[in-house]
Amino acid sequence: MNHLRFNLNGEWIEERGLSPTTTLLRYLRDRRGMTGTKEGCAEGDCGACTVAVAELGADGKPTWRAVNSCLLLLPMVQGKHLVTVEALKAKGDDGYHPAQVAMARALGSQCGYCTPGIVMAMFEATYRTDLDAPWKLDDQLCGNLCRCTGYRPIREAAEVVAGSCPKDRFSESLPRSAPESMALSYEGAGQRFATPATFEALWSELDAHPDARFVVGGTDLSLEVTKKFAVLPKLISLEALKELKTLTEVDGGFRLGSGATVSELEDFCKERLPSLHRMVRYFGARQIKHRGTLGGNLCTASPIGDLAPALLSLGATAIIRGRGGERRVPLDQFFPAYRKTALAAKELLAAIEVPRVASSARAISYKVSKRRELDISTVSAAFYVDTDASGRVTAARLAYGGMAATPKRAANAEAALVGQPWNEASVAAAAKAIATDFTPMSDHRGSAPYRTLVAANLLRGFFDETRAVKQPALVGRHAATVQTAEEVARG
Repeated sequence: MNHLRFNLNGEWIEERGLSPTTTLLRYLRDRRGMTGTKEGCAEGDCGACTVAVAELGADGKPTWRAVNSCLLLLPMVQGKHLVTVEALKAKGDDGYHPAQVAMARALGSQCGYCTPGIVMAMFEATYRTDLDAPWKLDDQLCGNLCRCTGYRPIREAAEVVAGSCPKDRFSESLPRSAPESMALSYEGAGQRFATPATFEALWSELDAHPDARFVVGGTDLSLEVTKKFAVLPKLISLEALKELKTLTEVDGGFRLGSGATVSELEDFCKERLPSLHRMVRYFGARQIKHRGTLGGNLCTASPIGDLAPALLSLGATAIIRGRGGERRVPLDQFFPAYRKTALAAKELLAAIEVPRVASSARAISYKVSKRRELDISTVSAAFYVDTDASGRVTAARLAYGGMAATPKRAANAEAALVGQPWNEASVAAAAKAIATDFTPMSDHRGSAPYRTLVAANLLRGFFDETRAVKQPALVGRHAATVQTAEEVARG
């Protein structure tokens, strides 16, 4: 099909001939005159461009998700239902949406530039049924900046509508808003965008266009368009391959589909993989987590990617798929060099398999950044330490991000631990050995000496935090990702 078809504010629209790297934000403003959706940062940091998309939830039913329209390429909304701020007010004098009413009554808007995006984030919150903790409301709003009003009245407005689930036209239309097929073969402005719905179609597309680049959520690749003004001639979206989105329990562990979004991964891991869940919690804003994927985060092969250290520490295995089938690569061999992966031509990352964490093991991940939410890590770390009945270390995996050209384990520090009693002396020796494992760089996020010190201190913090609880969850309102044993005990 060489045209795009999607539902915008209740109306089905078809478009032909547009560049497939046109962002939804620019389409709304430039082609449809819908200027309520604002451009602030063009990189998913400010939330001024937030819109809502009907996506399938874990129960297979459609649900509203807030997303950044500045990072959505237009073909990514093929077959989907979208809502912008223009659609919130019903006809008549009293037709404002509850999120709009709450913002007005709380005096949550001043200059108004950021307000439509904030209202759209609250729009999602209005229909959520899982906002059962104060930190979740923080998480819902952390992707929206407001430079004028301050967040107290905004939060007060969000508290009014969060989880209220009114019986209105948006909730009533949801059962009919399930996405249609995303299968697509589209060309416009000399560019090509394909969304195969089967692996057979994918292999055929790769045979015809072996130089095409993969994309799923677009939270990284779309920055090449919005910040570097790149022209991307051929893209293949993997978003329609349902097999890549599954999150399942398997013998001995879990299989995490590479196409699963980070918000889906967050829900899945909360009870099953607490260490990974701690890292996912601060992966990014709600809007980013709804689009960013497990596979995308790993395959960018960034040395400061959030998920790699957590998965390395858990002993994960990459499942790579090509036309001939699947092959398995230990994740600590998946990153051979800076921004490189073990993927060969015409291969993709299908899934990550993670073994269950032994009941005798301690496992936590940490992210250190200049701000708590929506930031890139200076240093990230994830630790797995197992001990025998006598308290001696039988296995240790200490993985770091931001310390080398690739996500990497601290081999010397691990060796210093294995066979030793798990106590302050052995941890101090391992922390000292970290300096021999890495030669980090200095940049605007932190100097090399700072990174080395933080890396060692995180291991010390891990020892303290796991004294009483081996896999502690983050408390609701915490000062840092490293918690004291007392904080853990208080919950």
